[in-house]
Amino acid sequence: MRRSKTRRRLSARAETWPTVKPFTISRGTVNSAEVIVVEITDGTTRGRGECLPYPRYDESIEDTLDEIEAQRSLIENGGSRASLAAALGPGAARNALDCALWDLEAKLAGKSVFELAGIAAPDQIITAHTISLDAPELMAAAAREMADRMLLKVKLGGSDDLERLRAVHEAAPNARLIVDANEGYAPDRLEGDLAQMVGLGVALVEQPLPADQDHLLARIKRHVPVAADESCHDSAGLEALADRYDVVNLKLDKTGGLTEALHCVAVAKQLGLDIMIGCMRGTSLAMAPALILAGEASFVDLDGPLLLAQDREHPLVYEGSAVSLPNPELWG
Repeated sequence: MRRSKTRRRLSARAETWPTVKPFTISRGTVNSAEVIVVEITDGTTRGRGECLPYPRYDESIEDTLDEIEAQRSLIENGGSRASLAAALGPGAARNALDCALWDLEAKLAGKSVFELAGIAAPDQIITAHTISLDAPELMAAAAREMADRMLLKVKLGGSDDLERLRAVHEAAPNARLIVDANEGYAPDRLEGDLAQMVGLGVALVEQPLPADQDHLLARIKRHVPVAADESCHDSAGLEALADRYDVVNLKLDKTGGLTEALHCVAVAKQLGLDIMIGCMRGTSLAMAPALILAGEASFVDLDGPLLLAQDREHPLVYEGSAVSLPNPELWG
């Protein structure tokens, strides 16, 4: 007698992970990461994914849980990552589902996600470490504590940005700096500030202008490379960014998962755009799928768990500037 195929089961829950201290960017201050964890099981094997619904993209915990619930029939009846992409657009909900499907597939196959994706695992991954927006002297103190890190990400977006940046550079003179403005710059001062950043260790500037004003970037001299973050979501929008940006920051919560992010990497390279792999706030479960792309990127910013007061079981290991590959007990 032929045995019937075991039906999957889908579950999703919201979780709150407090931050070590208040975390500030140009849009405001947060004290926790409000995430959703998805689990897909066949009864014996479990795949997991994590997402962070982001208000900037009109996402909420409640709406994202509803979006996930709407895919229950598709997932529980064996739907693939391709069928999920056809049914649900990019964003946090699809990310959690897509990453859970990758994890489940890898565990059932007895292979790593690197193997399934046909990507060689990198020998070492250097990640940025983030300095929250604050007064210049406090940002300098934070930089001094991380002066041995190879890559620091500096949150800016105020009138004293160059003073903040100089303070950080003086405190950590050997670190390469990523400036992240989170859309906080005014167009009239951007070109001049970019010119002054050249001598301050800045390797990249992320999303200086609001997404609806980034066409102005095509008209100015970009003295340092500029990356699209809030302007960059999935592969369909990349061509429009090619004359405005030098780099695209791919975050799985924006692309809607690893499947689309892999496609974004291929399209971006065809367009001559460099790659940054970034993250929202989140635990090691959210970072792990993004690490699959790290070998394709010139910049990696996956330090989300370091902002939290605690992390999950089997967490990623951060040693100096480097982050480990995930333990299969965590993901992948």
